[in-house]
Amino acid sequence: MDIKNILSKCDHTLLAQTSTWEQIKKICDDGMKYATASVCIPPSFVKRAKEYVGDKLAICTVIGFPNGYCTTAVKVFETADAVKNGADEIDMVINIGDLKDGKDDEVREEIRQIKAACNGKLLKVIIETCLLTEDEKIRMCKLVTEAGADYIKTSTGFSTAGATLDDVKLMYANVGEGVLVKAAGGISNLDDAQAFIDAGASRLGTSRVVKAVQGIEGSGY
Repeated sequence: MDIKNILSKCDHTLLAQTSTWEQIKKICDDGMKYATASVCIPPSFVKRAKEYVGDKLAICTVIGFPNGYCTTAVKVFETADAVKNGADEIDMVINIGDLKDGKDDEVREEIRQIKAACNGKLLKVIIETCLLTEDEKIRMCKLVTEAGADYIKTSTGFSTAGATLDDVKLMYANVGEGVLVKAAGGISNLDDAQAFIDAGASRLGTSRVVKAVQGIEGSGY
């Protein structure tokens, strides 16, 4: 197990409603110390966090989070505002009701509009796998690919369950060329992290992997 490789794939995450600047600053410090892929934080902290880390760390934030049912116009505005404030990566939540209603064209177009608002920044599309059927997950792999997003992501971590290895394997097998997979929610230790990477995840959304590494350091190993 290569711990540095695992950390380089982690979006070190803090999205709790009670998050304070001191807590955000701490995960930024951890992200820089352990060379994580990014820190994933609420939009209201993006500008301050980017000013704090500069070019030393990528800042990721969430759009339409966690339910995904605000209008496309709102999500597009949120995205443009986040990018203006310094966000390097955007994790958006789809409109799950539209998907279940069979409005695939609308779902695809929303992703396309948000990708355009990213202005070249990375876009990850959260599909909330725990609320979808297998057919809906496969359809989302196609829609995310067609819309030109960079990643498909399993979960917000705020619904009924997080990532599963089976979902990551399914998504990895069904996305088109150039689309990567992010697993998020429930990744609690280094063994979990390695298992999700082995299943096909290129990114991991987690708050606990860095803590696990800190625990190893604290134990003297």
